[in-house]
Amino acid sequence: MSTKADRLREALQALSPAHLDVLDESHMHSRGLETHYKAVIVSDAFDGRRPVQRHQAVYRTLGPLMQEIHALALHTYTPGEWAQAGGAPDSPTCRGGSKHDRANS
Repeated sequence: MSTKADRLREALQALSPAHLDVLDESHMHSRGLETHYKAVIVSDAFDGRRPVQRHQAVYRTLGPLMQEIHALALHTYTPGEWAQAGGAPDSPTCRGGSKHDRANS
């Protein structure tokens, strides 16, 4: 049985990534398991595209999978940008504030 992260990785192969990381960051949030993800995608498909266009390409690629997750942090790079950046930033710590947090207070 594959995890949701595995399914995301499989779908994102359509972008022919030179580098791909899909991290399940649900443990950092209060909404349960397999809800929050971080994707680092390096692809020539992003060349000449603005950040919003890159994100739209990812959303189109994931299609119905997007309805199965609460949050997806995207870090999209061309190979040249990736070489210059040296990595993606760390995700911030969840500050709470959802209705789920209030129910548990």
